[in-house]
Amino acid sequence: MTRELTFSVSESEQGDTAEIFLKRHGFSHKLITKLKHSGGLMRGGEILRSVDILAAGDEINVRIEDSGAVTPNPNIKAKIAFENEDVVVFDKPPHLAVHPSIVHYNDTLGNLYAALYPNSAFRPVHRLDKDTSGLCACAKNKFAASVLQNGIEKTYYAVVDGEITESGEINAPIGRADGSIIKREVRADGQPAVTLYKPILRKNGRTLLEITLITGRTHQIRVHFSYIGYPLCGDEMYGGDRSQIDRQALHCGKMILNMPNKKKIVIESPLPDDINRLLR
Repeated sequence: MTRELTFSVSESEQGDTAEIFLKRHGFSHKLITKLKHSGGLMRGGEILRSVDILAAGDEINVRIEDSGAVTPNPNIKAKIAFENEDVVVFDKPPHLAVHPSIVHYNDTLGNLYAALYPNSAFRPVHRLDKDTSGLCACAKNKFAASVLQNGIEKTYYAVVDGEITESGEINAPIGRADGSIIKREVRADGQPAVTLYKPILRKNGRTLLEITLITGRTHQIRVHFSYIGYPLCGDEMYGGDRSQIDRQALHCGKMILNMPNKKKIVIESPLPDDINRLLR
């Protein structure tokens, strides 16, 4: 897959080097280096070097080549919530892994992506656990991946065991649990982790929470709510009750994309049936 972009140099950008200009427009140093080596950076039909000085009115042409590397599987089921030439946002069902691995070689979101976009590398901009449902954004090219890496705002929804009556913040460092490759825990030598939450609904001895992550640690939401005594329903690993749902009741339900063209796109996904049933 090839993505071609054109930028015009403004008067305020006159005198910048091409590298400074491109970084201002969201290109990473790594991508700029690849563009130099591939000949994908042009000005007026001629190769542009990263050290070249730009003038107002210059038209910069960028050509980004991409290729896929994941085995395609068109039989994977996941709805597309939003799509344009730079990004696709899947509404991932639970029990579907995002990344291919030794355990999940041909049955992941990555395999579906490879089937839909055979000439594009699979670049999820953020990750969801296999049993977490909801919105998962994948960049279709290197430029979009660079821009969206810090350009996505996500809102999660979770149902926890117990009733939480007030909004709050959990600020507790998270690290790998001793003797485990997967499990995390709050520990003094962990990485800083901050979670904000607001109760939306209380019913059946449970609470539906709206959650925003200030940091993005592995299993952060699951670990933090277990730590304060309100484990996610179904989250057996962290002490949740699995009797009425067979996975952690966690859903990425809202996403704001700050797109490469500077526009903001808001995407939402309703709570799936298995989480809704906990509140009926």
